[in-house]
Amino acid sequence: MNIKQLFSAHLAPTSPIPLGIEVSHAEGCYIFDTAGKKYLDLISGISVSALGHRHPKIIEAIENQLGKYLHIMVYGEFIQAPQVKLAKLLADNLPPNLDCVYFTNSGSEATEGAMKLAKRITGRSEIISFTNAYHGSTQGALSIAGAEWLKQNFRPLLPCTNQIRYNNFKDLEKITTATAAVFIEPLQGEAGAQESAIGFLKAVRERCTKTNTLLVFDEIQTGFGRTGSLWHFQQHNVIPDILLLGKALGGGLPLGAFIASKEMMQNLNHNPVLGHITTFGGHPLSCAAGLVALEIILQEKITERVGEKEALFRKYLTHPNIKTIRGKGLLLAIDVGSFEKVQTVINYCIANGVITDWFLFNENCIRLVPPLIITQEEIEMSCKVILEGMELI
Repeated sequence: MNIKQLFSAHLAPTSPIPLGIEVSHAEGCYIFDTAGKKYLDLISGISVSALGHRHPKIIEAIENQLGKYLHIMVYGEFIQAPQVKLAKLLADNLPPNLDCVYFTNSGSEATEGAMKLAKRITGRSEIISFTNAYHGSTQGALSIAGAEWLKQNFRPLLPCTNQIRYNNFKDLEKITTATAAVFIEPLQGEAGAQESAIGFLKAVRERCTKTNTLLVFDEIQTGFGRTGSLWHFQQHNVIPDILLLGKALGGGLPLGAFIASKEMMQNLNHNPVLGHITTFGGHPLSCAAGLVALEIILQEKITERVGEKEALFRKYLTHPNIKTIRGKGLLLAIDVGSFEKVQTVINYCIANGVITDWFLFNENCIRLVPPLIITQEEIEMSCKVILEGMELI
């Protein structure tokens, strides 16, 4: 059996028809298959590869860490410099109340940890999230997902979880003194890059403050400059009590985090001791890579050029079959009206060397989430291919 047959035989499937590109290597904004075909990657492993694939400084950091140690002990028991340095750099670039980091393996695990922390602090059980929200696929995270079709076949899930409508101010009255936490994406990713309405995040913050409810911002997809600021919540001048990170955090390696104040985090170390624990969370390789990735984003001012690149995509992607382009920065959704049309364009793009994708909760939209380092020439080329695909619908 060849490798593709072995893939079908032995890897657990996630969809009936996977893309099935057999990868040889990846570099910068490109992925190469084993036949030598070159693909411009416009999805970055779903917001993971913010600096492209195999950035040389990240590779150097990984190699340096390889020469020291890999896993040595469960998270939080030994002092490991890569974890400490990354946590400090994150805290230095966040509001003062977000100064204590709990590293996990993924964004889903960050969600799980934050849910436990909120219940522990408040003594309450209700978690509120929003329609078309996505916070991960583990059982707790899935319980607060905002689309019933995704979770209906896995019930029963966690009790005391309720969804309210995104951008609906009246629904905020459902946040009460029984609510432990409100989980919200400042810009909804899987809803098709749905931006929050003017003043909505402030209204959520005010309601949470009034009811002594913790406000949790999920920036797993939007963090690290994706929308034109280091954190998307900076554009709304609203500060959460807990922040969720993942995706780009590890510089291409698995890493997530939930971040709160030191005072809040102390609740996880007693009654019971080891109230939250992970074996591989904050793996030294991932933290070493993530540290350098964040340093590059900050030092090279990568975020400052995101808005210009968004403008280029919006400039070039003009076509009668495009209904609208939603989103912010380099998290964009091209609305073409139906899933069939989305698939037609995606398939054309892949056949012509451009990788795009779709959204879980908005089947009418094509996902554009390229590396933040994408050049003007690469934007022009990819838009040309996308527009060619538009002619087929």
